[in-house]
Amino acid sequence: MSKLFSPFTIKELVIKNRIVMSPMCMYSSVNEDGKLTPFHFTHYISRAVGQVGLVMIEATAVRPEGRISSQDLGLWSDEHVDGFRQLNKELHNYGAKSAIQLAHAGRKAVLDSAAYAPSALRFNESYKLPEEMTIEDIDATIKSFKQAAKRAKSAQFDCIELHAAHGYLINEFLSPLTNKRTDKYGGNRENRYQFLQNIIEAVQTEWDGPLFVRISTDEYDENGNTLADLLYYSRKMKEQGVDVIDCSSGGVIPAQIETYPGYQVKRCEMIKQETNIATGAVGLITSGMLAEEILQNDRADLIFIGRALLANPYWPKAAALELKETIPAPTQYKRGWK
Repeated sequence: MSKLFSPFTIKELVIKNRIVMSPMCMYSSVNEDGKLTPFHFTHYISRAVGQVGLVMIEATAVRPEGRISSQDLGLWSDEHVDGFRQLNKELHNYGAKSAIQLAHAGRKAVLDSAAYAPSALRFNESYKLPEEMTIEDIDATIKSFKQAAKRAKSAQFDCIELHAAHGYLINEFLSPLTNKRTDKYGGNRENRYQFLQNIIEAVQTEWDGPLFVRISTDEYDENGNTLADLLYYSRKMKEQGVDVIDCSSGGVIPAQIETYPGYQVKRCEMIKQETNIATGAVGLITSGMLAEEILQNDRADLIFIGRALLANPYWPKAAALELKETIPAPTQYKRGWK
């Protein structure tokens, strides 16, 4: 069996293959209440039918002002739980495990309300000037992540991912490009990590299942986090009991990024090898052969598929054909599954 279609175990959770649907914002909560719509059910369940091993729900805001857009999903209220619970039931019916990415947009929120960040710095001229968070704001946000984790457990998710990448709030605290604070949450990298450390600790009081963290492994700026900084953060996360680091890049500041198939894999591999933590590779991985190479050469443990799964909900089947694998068909589609 190819490694891509071998099971992967995290704690007590067994994922049937190494294919993860990468969290991708759909901006489709059309009533602007953070709730799932019929579109979301179709969107996510079709990937479970397509045999994705772990379906990860898009960035889901822990506070209303933490949405990227007014049509983002949310988990800031108990009213959101029933919809996610029903979605999870359907995902599980097709053999997929489920995850949710908990997030706060920070200074990259595009809403009528105020934006918040560790420091009062705009992303660019198209974004509003954020308010610098007080200690009270920080404490309230940490509590919101904790409460969202409790709701995620009630909704019967199998995994939680914390969004600490792409220039959103947690990433803003981690990066020296966006964190200019002089208190215990700013300055050296130990202090810059404090916000994420406190969120992980708070989440773990409500959640004992698999915990992922997505980070930006390259900020594409010489004044940003160095590789040594990122390895430090990775070691700290492992010490705290994080199970998987999802290795993306960019988004902290405006930057020109040269992209190509697997362009983020090298740093994913370095984090895995240097810190001995499980990693997820992401970034223009569009073929089964590339995914298999990454796994066989021990460069990552999971393969996060984004745009290729938008183009084809049955990407796992296409990858299986490429790798000369046979994977089971959903009962309803056996007649066409060759």
